[in-house]
Amino acid sequence: MIYKIFWICLVSLTLSACQTASKIEQDNASNDLAESLEDSDITEADTEQLGFIDTVPPVESTAEDNEDVTNAPPIAAVKPRDHDDIWDRIRAGYQLDLDIDRPRLSSQLRWFSSHPSYLDRVSKRGERYLYYIVEELEKAGIPTEIALLPIVESGFDPFGYSHGRASGPWQFIPSTGQMYGLDQTWWYDGRRDIIGSTQAAIAYLTRLHKMFDGNWLHALASYNSGEGTVMRAIKKNQKAGKPTDFWSLDLPRETRAYVPKLIALAKIIKDPEKYNYSTYSIPNKPYFDVVNVGGQIDLAQAAEMANVSIDEVYLLNPGFNQWATSPDGPHRLLMPISKAKRFRAKLAEIPSKERVTWVRYSVKAGDNLLLVAKQHNTTVNVLQDVNKMSSSMIRVGQELMIPVAGNNIESYTLSSHQRLLAKQSKAPNRNRIKINYTVSSGDSLWLIANKYKTDTKTLARWNNMGLGDPLMPGKKLVVWLEPEKTETNSTRSVIKKVIYTIRSGESLAVVANKFKVSINDIREWNPKVTSKKYVQPGDKVTLLVNVVGG
Repeated sequence: MIYKIFWICLVSLTLSACQTASKIEQDNASNDLAESLEDSDITEADTEQLGFIDTVPPVESTAEDNEDVTNAPPIAAVKPRDHDDIWDRIRAGYQLDLDIDRPRLSSQLRWFSSHPSYLDRVSKRGERYLYYIVEELEKAGIPTEIALLPIVESGFDPFGYSHGRASGPWQFIPSTGQMYGLDQTWWYDGRRDIIGSTQAAIAYLTRLHKMFDGNWLHALASYNSGEGTVMRAIKKNQKAGKPTDFWSLDLPRETRAYVPKLIALAKIIKDPEKYNYSTYSIPNKPYFDVVNVGGQIDLAQAAEMANVSIDEVYLLNPGFNQWATSPDGPHRLLMPISKAKRFRAKLAEIPSKERVTWVRYSVKAGDNLLLVAKQHNTTVNVLQDVNKMSSSMIRVGQELMIPVAGNNIESYTLSSHQRLLAKQSKAPNRNRIKINYTVSSGDSLWLIANKYKTDTKTLARWNNMGLGDPLMPGKKLVVWLEPEKTETNSTRSVIKKVIYTIRSGESLAVVANKFKVSINDIREWNPKVTSKKYVQPGDKVTLLVNVVGG
């Protein structure tokens, strides 16, 4: 009996000691966190995995005594879900040193603080995505200031596209996107996919952070201009005996402003009142859920099943270019969390073969598979796969099954094609005249821009292109001409746009003579009308006419 009592006492003392040790460790962790927050001058604030790719594990910081690096505690030490507002949660996960006073930073602070409407606008755009981004950054041990990076990159526009061919909220160029598993096909561009691009950005930033020995400012600069550019700048300063911190490096102009933009945003979010700003409230809760659809589905049908607008489906799933999800995947859709249950229930009621609309097409003389695919807004690969074809050869009378949009194609307003049409239809200003141009063999952006007295960047912007995008013969471009207004002592010219309806018996030559323009000009201004062998009565043509000079 005495022996049993002895062992009971011994076990009790051991458990008590373990609990005491655990409590001491927790208290020490809390004290370390408080000290770190104080040392970093970070304001302490009241601040389910939806991932597609495995989160990259955090990389320990190895740099010492560097002004760009802070030794903040792991994000896990904070209780992120205790906060009602996402901005509080972001503030709680700050790790960068924001106690910086530099002219480049001051200019960015002035701009952002004097444009509160812009901050509200990008916050509203980011409302769909911020919770997911913050959640994934915390899991990876990355400073939550970097949740603000899509504001710098794209203004949280998931369809953002730059002259340098960077796309999506995190602005990946094609090669880097492919390096991080972001497929880019006719159906789908992973650089715009919210889950895929966020995971790729985390992987890329983590790699850069490790490459630059835990220096986040060097890593961020590299994300903008490439690690080679930053490494060369560091080596140049080392050779010259100069400091190698970010602020001392000789970097491209855009990169020199890039990091200060992020820090300026972080400072404003950290202490909005100091900058006379009130943050746009975003709840600290998931906006979307991920639904496995198992295969291809028409996006208009998905929107109807979930009882949301088709624009909302595109904004949550901006990676899909066309009217449906990609037949090759990813076979998932993000849906507002309040609609996900309904969508899953409706999805279960519809067989997979009924989730897209099919037409039976009989091959006609003169058809080829590429032409048939273009006519039905699909690709040769899809037709071959659906119809179990081993080659692209087709014969007259052959029956093809083709997946087509269930709704009018114009109703898919945020598909790649409809976004392009909307962009091309938006005049830079009221006085511009729109010219439709069809690319010919041997054309380049420079040649076309030079012909119409503009520059390549402007021409690319009018057509939602990057300067390095391929320019294939047959591609349709728009050019916005500025009306010519010249006056001399004897002549005066004012060019105006005239829409003329072809009358019975008239030819292009008759119209050209009537308005004192050339037939070639009429053909160039009206490629759709003049591509036919003959113009018909009732056809409308656009003419640029000198309304003063006769």
